[in-house]
Amino acid sequence: MTGNSAGKVFLIQTSDRKGGVNALLDQFDLGGYSDSEVALKANFNSADPFPASTHLDTLEALVKRLKRANVTHLTLAERSGMGNTRKALEKAGVFDLSEKLGFKVVVLDEVGKDGWVKIKREGTHWLRGFYVSRLFLEASKVIQTCCLKTHRFGGHFTLSLKNSVDLVAKRLPGGSYDYMAELHGSPYQRLMTAEINRFYNVDIVVMDAMKAFISRGPESGDLVEPGFLLASKDRIAVDAAGVAILRSCGPTGNVTKGRIFDLDQIRRASELGIGVKSASEIEVVPINDEARPTASKIENILRNEG
Repeated sequence: MTGNSAGKVFLIQTSDRKGGVNALLDQFDLGGYSDSEVALKANFNSADPFPASTHLDTLEALVKRLKRANVTHLTLAERSGMGNTRKALEKAGVFDLSEKLGFKVVVLDEVGKDGWVKIKREGTHWLRGFYVSRLFLEASKVIQTCCLKTHRFGGHFTLSLKNSVDLVAKRLPGGSYDYMAELHGSPYQRLMTAEINRFYNVDIVVMDAMKAFISRGPESGDLVEPGFLLASKDRIAVDAAGVAILRSCGPTGNVTKGRIFDLDQIRRASELGIGVKSASEIEVVPINDEARPTASKIENILRNEG
């Protein structure tokens, strides 16, 4: 990608998910990915079908494109918050795909104590700090793919920032403290969610907004079909654009309240310097003609409600 990429969100409208993912990744320079250790975070919080979970075609397109960039060490790691991770990945077809395409799958619930790094509580709303997957801290590159949906269990919306929750250990192996019980029982849940993102880098986020939940969520809800894929190097920018798309689809609930950059997840992430500081720094870049009207609509929402 040429020029300053800060705050750029690339947008494509298409019915071809695999082609769309490839077109988005063409906007980024993947030259430095050759022979690097790449960690991939998808969204398999449950075994429920897209948009509750990552569409297998999206995952396949990402993996194939990274393989074309000569990535030889690619690992997808996941923890499901709403069920058994291994069973969710099996049902979704992830293990079969890994055998077909030649990438590694790590079930984070099965990782030993050495696979986690302690993050101290100072500067966060976590009572005891938390443990984050070592894999994502030590990888040369991190790719994330998320869905577009509301979240009825206190998150309000679950996009890129919220997708990071599954990199945190529910319990440290050998320990009894339940970090997820703390998170979901805390009045600071959305701030804590944002704070996870401070401690690991993401190089590219691909958001699959072909379909979305505009109520309830994360595993089910009222369904709409925006028909878009988005990508950015900036988690805040892509989440703000995602919220703008949700608002354009007429959701109910907290995602509609107030300015976008006053929403807890985005506000806290911005305070921590995880990405852009304001809506004015976001540029929505359509990469096909069909996406131009929506790019303009998103930018208008960001300008008027950001």
